[in-house]
Amino acid sequence: MTRPLVARIDTAALAHNLGVARRAAGGARLIAVVKANGYGHGLVRVAQALRAADAFAVLTLDEAAALRSAGYSHPILLLEGYFHPDELPEIARRRLIPVVHREDQAELLARARLEHRVDVFLKVDSGMHRLGLPPQRLATAAARLGDSAAVGSVTLMTHFACADDPAVGVAAQMAVFDAAARGLGLPASLANSAALLRYPQTHGDWVRPGIMLYGASPFAEQSGEALGLLPAMTLESRLIAVRQIRRGEAVGYGATFVAPRDMKIGIAACGYADGYPRHAGTGTPVLVEGRRSRTLGRVSMDMLAVDLEAVPHAHVGSPVTLWGEGLPVEEVAAAAGTIAYELLTAVAPRVRIEEC
Repeated sequence: MTRPLVARIDTAALAHNLGVARRAAGGARLIAVVKANGYGHGLVRVAQALRAADAFAVLTLDEAAALRSAGYSHPILLLEGYFHPDELPEIARRRLIPVVHREDQAELLARARLEHRVDVFLKVDSGMHRLGLPPQRLATAAARLGDSAAVGSVTLMTHFACADDPAVGVAAQMAVFDAAARGLGLPASLANSAALLRYPQTHGDWVRPGIMLYGASPFAEQSGEALGLLPAMTLESRLIAVRQIRRGEAVGYGATFVAPRDMKIGIAACGYADGYPRHAGTGTPVLVEGRRSRTLGRVSMDMLAVDLEAVPHAHVGSPVTLWGEGLPVEEVAAAAGTIAYELLTAVAPRVRIEEC
């Protein structure tokens, strides 16, 4: 029999979440971020569900090529730009849009002789200090690209470090960006999911939602459900064993959980080799037959233990929801000391995928 672990992908939920993003964006055009294999949901599957987006954003040429091969003619943004000048002819041929985040990249592109003009997003570092030109160099780089026969349109871009943190917000970075962009008269792309939902002043010409498209909230204090989002992935398994343990007996590697009383426990077919976080300790929420329960002890490579006290009728074959419908992935991530992005993108290739 097939191992009873499956990631169910709800493509209607993806389309619904795109609608939420679209309504929040107002008149701004929308770039759906589908990097990392569509946040673990399947690149082409996600693109099909999000085909009403105005553009897609990926990380690599391979991802962009897969979308082009699948027939998508949308603008496709390469979020880290090009890594070597030899990539520029393919970028031009496939009509991709690289993010230019260094002056040497801008200069090499400006001097290139290409089959087609290349539209670019020119990134300025407004305070995150990860990628981007220094603000004082933005105007020079924009002028150099604008004068080049190899370059089509230029759109300014930045990325917010704390749009999800109401105590910090985006005001300081917006001030830096606005000062650097003043007088250039160029379109802009600023807002990620958090800024799109919380700061309308950041919407600009293009917004770039990511995590919200998959049904998870970008905010620690607010759930996806509260934002009107639907979970696009439900990771579900089944019990493959049911055990009775006595008070004082331990469960799992390291004997980190010791039963405080006689207990009924279940073993579910899911472990860290499937992408479930090993560092999720006792108490991480799960659903057994739709009722809330918790994990017990350490997560193993292929299995984890769950408490059946709240589900005394559970048996071998009972369904176990690890996250998704009825159990927000953000809640599981918080209990495991991580974020929803990591859980969704870490689902292993050996996990069976089903569309629903």
